Amino acid sequence: MSNLITDLESAITSATGAVFHVKQQRSVGGGCINEAFVISDRADSTRQYFVKTNRAALHHMFVAEAAGLVALGEGMRVPQPIADGVSGAQAWLVLEYLPMAGSPDPESMGAALARVHRITPTGLTKGSPRFGWDIDNTIGSTPQSNRWNQSWIDFWRDERLLPQFKLARHNGCDFGAAGAKLLDKLPEFFRDYTPQPSLLHGDLWGGNAAGLADGTPVIFDPACYFGDRECDLAMTELFGGFGPRFMAAYHAAWPIDAGYAQRKTLYNLYHIINHVNLFGSGYEGQARQMIATLLRA
Repeated sequence: MSNLITDLESAITSATGAVFHVKQQRSVGGGCINEAFVISDRADSTRQYFVKTNRAALHHMFVAEAAGLVALGEGMRVPQPIADGVSGAQAWLVLEYLPMAGSPDPESMGAALARVHRITPTGLTKGSPRFGWDIDNTIGSTPQSNRWNQSWIDFWRDERLLPQFKLARHNGCDFGAAGAKLLDKLPEFFRDYTPQPSLLHGDLWGGNAAGLADGTPVIFDPACYFGDRECDLAMTELFGGFGPRFMAAYHAAWPIDAGYAQRKTLYNLYHIINHVNLFGSGYEGQARQMIATLLRA
């Protein structure tokens, strides 16, 4: 840990231009993937940073997270990345410390997310959308390929659902003919809807958003790429959601297509199969039920 602290002090000093020496350190919740702590160079804790650590081999995960936060920060509040690196067996990411004070204001959250979704890839030409991201990242701890594709249907099949189906089969959960049939029928969900690429958080459940003391929404732990904005909206409803005031504010800022009610199940299937792969068979029944619902539709 001493080498890690020394490296953190040096990196923060270099990034901020102000000498930083750790005086206080306290552990905080880092989720189920990373370990996390807050460091301060003053007894009154007025200068603090949030630090996430994991195995050195996963440094690329932090590089991708930092890139996602920079991109998202163009549309709403995020913890700004300060520095990242590797110290011995540990990879680390230093972020701006933001004092969270509960849930975000739902109206502000809805309007801010619509602003984020207005961000599109650079270099677009009319009639030539691009879906993907310049670097691969992770969804939870599962590798997530973001290879660019001009077809959203092909992207969702080849970079999202198909890899999860293959990983599930490797893990002993085969979705078989039903999964294959769903992949074949993907175009039917887009007969009257042509998605345009929006900057997505990519993993926007309630645990990855919070509010400052004044309710200002903050989002973090992204799995960014450019995709259909409905993907983010769908996940906000997957594990409890942000409530009807959030959705109404988003709809007021950027109206939601009527077909979203059906496609949200298609988009959330990705996350549920990922939960099968991360946490086991407890989510298998839900995934199979979602596939059956989609095939009936």
